[in-house]
Amino acid sequence: MFHVYIMEQRRRQTWRAWTKWLALITVLFTFWSGASGQFRYSISEEVKKGTAVGNIAKDLGVDKTTLKERGYRIVYGSTEPPFRVNQDDGILYVNQKIDREEMCERSKVCVIDLKTVLENPLEVHYVTVEILDVNDHSPSFPEHENKIDISESALPGAKFQLQAARDADSGLLSVQQYKLSQNEHFRLEVKDRGEDRKTPGLILQKALDRESLKTHTLLLTATDGGKPPRSGNMTIIVDVSDVNDNPPVFIKESYTAQLKENSPLGTNVIQVNATDLDEGLNGEVLYSFGKDVDARARARFDLNSMTGVISVAGAIDYEECSIYEIDIQASDKGAATLATDKSVIINIVDLNDNAPEMEVTSFSRDLPEDSKPGTTVALISVKDSDSGLNGKVMCYISQHLPVMLTPSLQNNMYSLVTKMLFDRENESQYDVAIVCKDAGEPSLSSERNIKIVVSDVNDNRPMFTQNPYTFYITENNKPGASILSVTARDEDDSSNALISYNMVRDRGVEQLFTSFLNVNSETGDISALKSFDFETLKTFQFQVVATDSGTPSLSSNVTVHVFILDQNDNAPVILYPVSSNGSAEGVEEIPRNVNAGHLVTKVRAYDADIGYNGWLLFSLQEVTDHSLFGLDRYTGRIRTLRSFTETDEAEHKLIILVKDNGNVSLSATATVVVKLVEPREAFAAADVKSATKDDEDNNVTFYLMITLGSVSTLFLISIIVLIAMQCSKSTDYTSKYLQETNYDGTLCHSIQYRSGDKRYMLVGPRMSIGSTIVPGSHANTLVLPDRRGTSTEVR
Repeated sequence: MFHVYIMEQRRRQTWRAWTKWLALITVLFTFWSGASGQFRYSISEEVKKGTAVGNIAKDLGVDKTTLKERGYRIVYGSTEPPFRVNQDDGILYVNQKIDREEMCERSKVCVIDLKTVLENPLEVHYVTVEILDVNDHSPSFPEHENKIDISESALPGAKFQLQAARDADSGLLSVQQYKLSQNEHFRLEVKDRGEDRKTPGLILQKALDRESLKTHTLLLTATDGGKPPRSGNMTIIVDVSDVNDNPPVFIKESYTAQLKENSPLGTNVIQVNATDLDEGLNGEVLYSFGKDVDARARARFDLNSMTGVISVAGAIDYEECSIYEIDIQASDKGAATLATDKSVIINIVDLNDNAPEMEVTSFSRDLPEDSKPGTTVALISVKDSDSGLNGKVMCYISQHLPVMLTPSLQNNMYSLVTKMLFDRENESQYDVAIVCKDAGEPSLSSERNIKIVVSDVNDNRPMFTQNPYTFYITENNKPGASILSVTARDEDDSSNALISYNMVRDRGVEQLFTSFLNVNSETGDISALKSFDFETLKTFQFQVVATDSGTPSLSSNVTVHVFILDQNDNAPVILYPVSSNGSAEGVEEIPRNVNAGHLVTKVRAYDADIGYNGWLLFSLQEVTDHSLFGLDRYTGRIRTLRSFTETDEAEHKLIILVKDNGNVSLSATATVVVKLVEPREAFAAADVKSATKDDEDNNVTFYLMITLGSVSTLFLISIIVLIAMQCSKSTDYTSKYLQETNYDGTLCHSIQYRSGDKRYMLVGPRMSIGSTIVPGSHANTLVLPDRRGTSTEVR
């Protein structure tokens, strides 16, 4: 083989050298035709650019020195010609690399026609260049791999056509022969169709057996006629398709299994297994009962046709049948089905399979909760179909309950009796699990649940969800509407827990308040028949009784404390200035020469509401000159901001807006006319006015004292009532009293209770909104932080 390889290499080297010399041959054939003016040259493909083709000037008999003068050229359409003429020497050269297969495809003869032109005089000559083929392409198949399916039943001599190889070269350089790799089952046949077409085919010369060899791999080689020759390969994969020629075979000679009686449905007993050497459907095995299997065995067992698993399908009882012999058939899915039979023996193992059976012969379903210990609830009889120790039964209660089982004189009879008093409110029913167990090995048991319902006895009073109740309602409520609600619960059942509500009405002081209250006997909703006024009534209390419908009935009462919360329903009242006709107007005269910061007057007002609703703020709503006067928003003092000049007007009108801080703010206005007078006039006017002013101040002070006294009295009454309520719980309390040292007659501080935050809010002009009176742990300790600030003026 090594010598053959060396010789093949030498042949290839000789062929390459020959090809190079062939490319240097300028003209292989030249001829002249005087009538047609044609020349013909030959040149091999793939030669380099610049290779000489032929001496046209010599063949035409034209002096090469005149070629440029006569404009000798090649006419070749719009594209660049593959050849060119050198006008210096008259030789035709290759202008670009030429691929014969690209230019002429598979033509036997490949020629290129050129037209050359000479001028002065005009001459036209035709030149034909033949392109000679070179073996520069190898044979190739359309696919590198070809798969063929052949049945193992195919007979020798069967033919299978293959895809032919293609070679871009022509003639002897195209595909010349095919060769098949060595094998014992196939040979190669080549059909010659002419025009360089040779078609290969496979011939089966030996029968195939899929069980011996499933796949055959062959190599087909195509060779051309070049020297050295070129070749191409294609792999042929022959898949042998199956024929059903093998029956299923069981892997065991015999199958025997042991099965306990009473095995649950679906229990796997045994699995049979058979194999088939065939493929696909021919090799898929199905299992079925044999035709000789009786109906009883078919009802007791199930066979999985795919896996061969035999499982329990019915009740297995040793006393009914102790052994089963079942024929199993394994068959394939081929068109011509092949089958094999095998017997399976199943031995049944005897067990203690009869559990005790219980029967309740007498049963009291509802048991009053006041039943005495020893009361019989039910009678229970027990039986077991087994004999000996397997039929000996013992019964007991599995959990700790207020009942117990006592055996009776009669065999296998038990009484279920109470052993203590019941309380329905703690446990309204009992699920008694009675277990009876035999003495077999292993032991079997059965369980029976008896539900005992404890009936109710009226032994619980209604209980209110709170005691006492405390409610906070706003004044100006709608008469007849529900303002609060009380709720009671009764742990009894049915009519014993049906509650009705009534209000306690006596002839004491509380009768004044309960006379305009009404309670809904079914829901406990309480409505007021009149509207409350905080300024008239701050708090009151009453009692509600809840009674159940049992026999005899039970009841309980609760005290309800009601606190009225203030609403902003009172507008501010101007105390000063007030004119003789009752309007809030006044005139103030001041000297023109006063300095900045001079107190002009003070607007006084009060609000009957409390808290934010009674907290008053002052603001300048209208003023002649904003640069002259300033107003303290908390005290109502009006002061000069600068000294007066000669250009300032002599009279100025100030309108002061006084409003509270309610959610919907209410307000009032006062008008002050400030007149500027000369110093002498001011002193005279002051003397005349002093007496009148003293009287007015006395009146204002009197009214202010009455207002403050009333508000303080109402507040103290509310605090005393609250303290008295808390003292009824035997709880100590402490309080802290806050006094405003700079109080000047205007109602500026108030205390408001916020039900949502459960705290009292102390509000005032020199305190932050966060100043609060916080209830302690028993809602009776008042902690009052002191947060005072400085007043500010509004310009």
